[in-house]
Amino acid sequence: MSLSRVRPARALTVLLGLLLAALAGYAVVGNWQQAALVRGVAAAGSDTDAYQLAAFELTTEMATLQGTMQETGGEEHDDLLAANQRADDAMGHMAEVDEEHHGDAADLAARHRNLRMVVIGFLAQIERGDEAAAEVTLEEVLEPEYTAMMTELLAEQKHHLADYDLLQTQALRDSRHSVIAVLVVVLAGLVVLGGLGLSRRAYRRQVEAMAGADPLTGLRNRAAFVDHVAEALPDEPTVLVINVDGFRDVNEQLGHRVGDLLLVETGRRLASLVRGGDVVARLGGDEFAVLLRDREPGVGETIAARLTEAFDRSFVLDEITLDLEVSIGAATAAAGENVITVLRHADAAMHEAKQNRTGFHRFQGEGRQDAAARLSLLGDLRRAVEDSDQLTLHYQPKVAVDTGALVGVEALARWHHPARGSVSPAEFIPVLEVTNLMHRFTERVLTMALGQARTWLDAGHRVPIAVNVSARSLLDPQFPARVAALLAESGVPGDLLSIEVTEYALMSDPDTAIHALHRLREAGVVASIDDYGTGYSSMTYLKVLPIAELKIDRSFVLDIAENNSSRALVASTVELGHRLGLTVVAEGVEDEAAVEALREIGCDTAQGYHFDRPLTAEALTARLEEKLQTA
Repeated sequence: MSLSRVRPARALTVLLGLLLAALAGYAVVGNWQQAALVRGVAAAGSDTDAYQLAAFELTTEMATLQGTMQETGGEEHDDLLAANQRADDAMGHMAEVDEEHHGDAADLAARHRNLRMVVIGFLAQIERGDEAAAEVTLEEVLEPEYTAMMTELLAEQKHHLADYDLLQTQALRDSRHSVIAVLVVVLAGLVVLGGLGLSRRAYRRQVEAMAGADPLTGLRNRAAFVDHVAEALPDEPTVLVINVDGFRDVNEQLGHRVGDLLLVETGRRLASLVRGGDVVARLGGDEFAVLLRDREPGVGETIAARLTEAFDRSFVLDEITLDLEVSIGAATAAAGENVITVLRHADAAMHEAKQNRTGFHRFQGEGRQDAAARLSLLGDLRRAVEDSDQLTLHYQPKVAVDTGALVGVEALARWHHPARGSVSPAEFIPVLEVTNLMHRFTERVLTMALGQARTWLDAGHRVPIAVNVSARSLLDPQFPARVAALLAESGVPGDLLSIEVTEYALMSDPDTAIHALHRLREAGVVASIDDYGTGYSSMTYLKVLPIAELKIDRSFVLDIAENNSSRALVASTVELGHRLGLTVVAEGVEDEAAVEALREIGCDTAQGYHFDRPLTAEALTARLEEKLQTA
């Protein structure tokens, strides 16, 4: 072989050697670059994981907060602080791993940590029964702050996902430019990166699904349902809120396992009866919701009837057969309304259906004070309870039907607001009934009424006084003892005080109510069922209740002279009361024809504008003195 040929061969060998060395060096550099890219992808993935976990735990905590508000004694109440701690741990971890935006992440974690005392205060409001204040804390402090934090979390998460995708794209581009010598490495890198990408996307989908699903029933949770309603708002959808009547009794008497099975079966029944485009969710506790993407309100009634019928079938759980009903509220979104408003309207309608036992109620724009107005009114009421110039009593005479003689009075609270003037009881009593201020208000009214009874006694007038008492006050274990103490303090005999309670107050917790009435009777206090005929008390309870009087609601008395049905109902009530040894009082008597009809029926007592409007203590005292002088 000639030298001329060897040299080119050697040159080729050297060239190939150099090329192989270059390829090897390129491979090393390529491997180093690839390793750096993989490390970057892993770091970006770690950041993304931390933000996704924080978002999931924050969403779970928010759902638990809202569930605690909807079901104050439910499982969400017990898990709230634990959910808050999990979210705090997740956000702390997020701040630790995010080196790029450490300051922003640490600020988010600190903001969440600072909310813990607010959450504890919210729980305290729930536990002491101050649900109005708790609702304001939730809607005006917690929800806006959690929403703001979630928005920032999602923005940061999006940024990290963008970094992650950018690194993936760069790795793929560099891999395509690699030479044959590093092809195996490149392909392996692509496989690893591709597998990592698929894994990350699968994990992301799993986290998103978990964040939007109720872990017990598998239905969508409150957060996911809110998102669906928000998307559907432009189409003015209808929302149904469904509550399982009697669920708390099942939980308390049969245990949480049976309660959980009941919730799972309820969710399954609801989901099986809606249409394909409808969305079913569990909002928390025993409360479910359905989103109907229809402008036609009548669809809500049709679906609600279908859901109600589903509960006609018994539940068989762990060989236990249960028969339960549901209360359903419906609200159709109006232009300009947000998600919170629509859900609040549907929830209010559901509570209306539950209270009246109608099964279904549609929100028709009933007048409802917003939270700020209620709080303002409540604050004014707190001051009024201690101000004798604002809170006074008027007295409506109760007259014997056969003789026309005064046999007692009913004390009616009147509030003269220093700025608004006279405020109707129909406006402020509902605000009181949902707060513990009702106890102080009732005690204040009793104190004023007994003080007036003492004044009349000292002047020689023995006038029995009736005072209306709410369910909240009657069911308070301390109420009978407070009444007895007020009687002793005023020196008024117990038989001059009559406690008037509605059928609803008695039937909301019959055992506690009966016990309270027995203790009141021991103090000599007379008990009366007010608005009789408008509630749903059974004959069994009527037989055992320690009461002395039935008051027939004005709706049956107004047309008693010309309406045979009303006359028959009043007559049967009078006969029933007399057979049980009770005095029967007719409310709302407005003309002599009604008095004559009541006299023929044999009714004992009547009250209404025909005899007198509610009078001030001074005006009634003047009439008593006048009658005393002419006697």
